[in-house]
Amino acid sequence: MTRGWGLYVHIPWCRAHCPYCGFHVVTDPVPPSQRFTDCAIQEIASRRGDYPGLASTLYLGGGTPSRLPLEALGKLIDAAPLAHDAEVTLEANPEDLDEHWCDAIVERGATRISLGVQSLQTHVSRRLGRAHTSRVARTALAHVQQAPLASWSVDLIFGVPGQSLEDLKRDLQDILEFEPPHVSLYGLTIEPGTRFEQAVRRKRMTPIEDDVWRTQYDLLVATLGEAGLERYEVSNFARPGHESRHNQAYWQDVPYMGIGPSAHGLKPDGVRYLNQPDTPGYLTRGGPTEETERPSRWQAAVDYLASAIRTREGADLVHLSQRHRHACDPSTILALTEQGWVNHNASRVRLTSEGFPMADAIAARLVDRLTPQ
Repeated sequence: MTRGWGLYVHIPWCRAHCPYCGFHVVTDPVPPSQRFTDCAIQEIASRRGDYPGLASTLYLGGGTPSRLPLEALGKLIDAAPLAHDAEVTLEANPEDLDEHWCDAIVERGATRISLGVQSLQTHVSRRLGRAHTSRVARTALAHVQQAPLASWSVDLIFGVPGQSLEDLKRDLQDILEFEPPHVSLYGLTIEPGTRFEQAVRRKRMTPIEDDVWRTQYDLLVATLGEAGLERYEVSNFARPGHESRHNQAYWQDVPYMGIGPSAHGLKPDGVRYLNQPDTPGYLTRGGPTEETERPSRWQAAVDYLASAIRTREGADLVHLSQRHRHACDPSTILALTEQGWVNHNASRVRLTSEGFPMADAIAARLVDRLTPQ
């Protein structure tokens, strides 16, 4: 678990906008890296007064951070007010990596790479609009495996129309050859405004059935577990000591500073802010236009409960009471326990193995019966 606060920088550029992606991305052929870096560094400085001390984690996400030149990424890392043992994560796509790049980004301060493989099966990768081939992805995995990183992670998507259990088995077999210390699973969701959403609406694509989704998820969980990767959040698996400290901070109510267009943040005083998804405006103004809000105690309690319950540590009922002045209904917890979906004691509610696939439904039941104190 991280202490202090986390720092996230959203780098919005991609080579193409994947048909399933609902994030704010920009597909300029040549990203204006120097201007963006200057604006992001300026924003970090402008927000610094709200975040005392040093950041325990830095996460460069996107978009595709590996699209920026190494010099620009190094400047962003250097500008971050980081603790000496900070975790520094960079998202990257396979087509951007080579052996030199991996070594160079480590020299510039990265300790962890999150590699967006998604699938090694050609027909699945094409449906997802990925730019890399299976061969390129394998080469990138080899480079990351051999790089002097503290840790690294692979992203894998399941629940894709046309993706079979055999496809997933082959993906797992191929990826596990490289002995990744961390794997993140993403069950495909049809996000509003995406090309996949348009295809579903026009009946050109049919989402998979819930029982197929569950069968695929169970296969992934079992296979990763047998390979020594423990589920520490519904969609995240790690070998001991390789959990993402940055993501754990999100799930456990730790403040974080969000930098860049469409980034959001949580200040230590509980105020939330959202930068507008306007990259040209961000670059022109030299910073963001933001919206801020101070969530009600109930909304803050909901936000915490809905994310914390998805983790191995579960929801801390003492924290829920002392920070957010709300409590979970004991009869609801008891009913969930009797169904075999959660374990609980005086201080925590945790999902069981049977409960993890039902995390969202369980969170909804707990939220429905939240009571103020």
